[in-house]
Amino acid sequence: MRAALPSALLKEEEADRYMTRLSLFNSPLLLGFEQFEQAIDRISKTAEGYPPYNVEQLGENRLRITLAVAGFTEEDLSVQIEDRQLVIRGKQADDHDRVYLHRGIAARQFQRSFVLAEGIEITGATLERGLLHIELERPAVEPEVRTIKIVTQDVADGSGPAIGGPVIEGIGSEGRK
Repeated sequence: MRAALPSALLKEEEADRYMTRLSLFNSPLLLGFEQFEQAIDRISKTAEGYPPYNVEQLGENRLRITLAVAGFTEEDLSVQIEDRQLVIRGKQADDHDRVYLHRGIAARQFQRSFVLAEGIEITGATLERGLLHIELERPAVEPEVRTIKIVTQDVADGSGPAIGGPVIEGIGSEGRK
């Protein structure tokens, strides 16, 4: 038998079961933003806190991501771009020849991902004293303004679709406004 729940909790539990997911981009005015919604979903799934990192702004169009990767060598690390996502992986091999009396520093692997905005470029990566620095740059983009020509089509001559619907019998196209 199910334990008795206060009616407010029961209603909330049922509501959670039937609620649809709300989205920031669920507006008819925001067209083509599905990729941003997917990016937010990917970000929310990467909640692990290792390794710790900083994101610094070095200039108007330059960033640096620094990860604390003490104990990792250049061969243990990889930096890749996968589907507009910066992915940093680290994997250390266990040294089976060593006998530990106490092991507080574990050989561990990690994967840290950052979703990149359109136009962000990775300009380099350096490993220095246990810190992996990844340099990013956003090239300056000139705003684009385009004028779209509007073409008028006459419904009466049949050269285009009737936007206002069919002509009502007895009232010609000259009778509608």
